[in-house]
Amino acid sequence: MSPEAQALHDGAVIVDGLQTSLWGRPIFEEMRAGGITAVNVSTVLWENFVEGIGYVSMWKHFLRENADILAPVRTVADIHAAKAAGKTGIILGWQNTSPLEDKLDYVEIFKDLGVNIMQLTYNTQNYSGAGYLEEHDSGLTGFGREVVSEMNRLGVLCDLSHVGDKTSADTIAYSKAPVCISHILPRALHDVKRNKNDDLFLACAEKGGLIGLSLFAPGLKAGNDATVEDVLDAMEHVIGLVGFDHVGIGTDFSLDRPRPSDWLLWANRDKGTARKLTEFGNVKINKPAGIRRMTDLPNMTGRMLARGWGEQNVTKVLGLNWLTLFDRAWTPTT
Repeated sequence: MSPEAQALHDGAVIVDGLQTSLWGRPIFEEMRAGGITAVNVSTVLWENFVEGIGYVSMWKHFLRENADILAPVRTVADIHAAKAAGKTGIILGWQNTSPLEDKLDYVEIFKDLGVNIMQLTYNTQNYSGAGYLEEHDSGLTGFGREVVSEMNRLGVLCDLSHVGDKTSADTIAYSKAPVCISHILPRALHDVKRNKNDDLFLACAEKGGLIGLSLFAPGLKAGNDATVEDVLDAMEHVIGLVGFDHVGIGTDFSLDRPRPSDWLLWANRDKGTARKLTEFGNVKINKPAGIRRMTDLPNMTGRMLARGWGEQNVTKVLGLNWLTLFDRAWTPTT
């Protein structure tokens, strides 16, 4: 890696749109070693209200016990402050609105507690809509429209990564605020259900949203043989559709979680206990060569520059585009 690339990486605001790693001091130290300025720590999958409160409580402990390297994030200013202090900002997020149960008022309670990103559904049906593995995607429900309206009103960013295609399209069209697809890959390059189609990327960007490209090997045509170049090919495909201003990174790192593990097996069952939805909790899944840990992130920066993207565009993709989206989506909408 060239000194110029390392300098750009060190000076950039770097935002990871989603991780589900095994939280603890080793992971927090790796965030710092990789230069991550802020990360969406989105490991809520099937939890109910009480368990959602427990997740907030767990992170309050983590933040207090690791205050030398971590900082809580509620605003974009908090992310800039974390960068200035040499810390990693923690954005509380969910991959399901299951902690809301069927209570619309709970959106405000969790926003007050610092939950700034909520993925509408995770894999299957909930009160708001359908996940991508639901047998019939009937779209955004009436309750779901009210949930999205509450997110808009309060300044909660809506994520559509594991959401079904119709529910995603409905949400993009309905939401007054821009949304994100935080960790995804293009179906046009590898036709698997987990990936999303170009029309959804275009619709998301047209409403001011952001597409975060992930490192999930089953979503890449080369699978476990993929490299960082395959990830950048996927980025370039989406950039070709929506431009540099609407693309970011959402690694989907689940670092230090063995396969199989109780957590991954739970994650891959409907509601955590019912039918097995995928084999992802059992099978070997490599992250692409050259970007397998957070400490490899500078290598990705170097490869972006080597492709001729230019420093301004690279800094946008590394994190500035996320900040632009957060600034809009975290501002309450009337």
